[in-house]
Amino acid sequence: MRLYWRTMPRRGTQSTVIALLAVAAFGQDTESARPAFEVASIKPADPKANGSSTNFRGTQMVMENLSLKDFIERAFFLKDYSLSGPPWLDSARFDIVAKFPIGAPRDQSELMLQTLLADRFKLEYHRESKVLQAFALVVDRKGLKVAPAQDGKPGGGWSMGRGQIAANHLTMSGVADLLARHLNVPVEDRTGVAGMFDFKLRFVPDDAPADAPVDKLAASSIFAALQEQAGLKLESRKLPVQILVVDHIERQPVGN
Repeated sequence: MRLYWRTMPRRGTQSTVIALLAVAAFGQDTESARPAFEVASIKPADPKANGSSTNFRGTQMVMENLSLKDFIERAFFLKDYSLSGPPWLDSARFDIVAKFPIGAPRDQSELMLQTLLADRFKLEYHRESKVLQAFALVVDRKGLKVAPAQDGKPGGGWSMGRGQIAANHLTMSGVADLLARHLNVPVEDRTGVAGMFDFKLRFVPDDAPADAPVDKLAASSIFAALQEQAGLKLESRKLPVQILVVDHIERQPVGN
């Protein structure tokens, strides 16, 4: 990540200290502050490989046939619409086998991946706000229909399949994020509803053939399913979205 330094006008020691603290706070997510893998092997993916995978094997994290775009989105918790970079990011694919330091928790893997991208691919970036076409998730005028989460079920689980989305123990913010994943556009929770919920949506996929068998329980679209089955509605809005912009990245990793 690039940090920009500008000479500050002399207004006394106190002003200088405040300016330095502000710069330090801004740079807290730089590479030096992030944890790192103990060692990592990066190789070009097999061009004949089908599908991608990420698995934990003992003390190793094994990522196969992922694009640089995939790695960046995973490392920074991004979706397609919140990443701006060169088109070739989607075609440069690699296999990475990375070893965790002793005692390091797996939930630091994304931060370690950020460090790896900076060290091995020389990733530099900045963030900016951009107004995008988006959706606001609101409660339909007929009222909410999703059920409160049932006690005893594991929290935060969800699945997406063709014409189906199911979730349990999700907040409305989590529901908005799930819909954003499916629609690949920003979705912001504007329901004002607190609590955890279980729900299941069934709908006809947009690309379903006209002569495909009809599921009588499925709605005509995900938008209709939200209203009919969940009592929720997506309203078209233009909303400010945080974008990660790639300033520089190498096509090939440094060293191995």
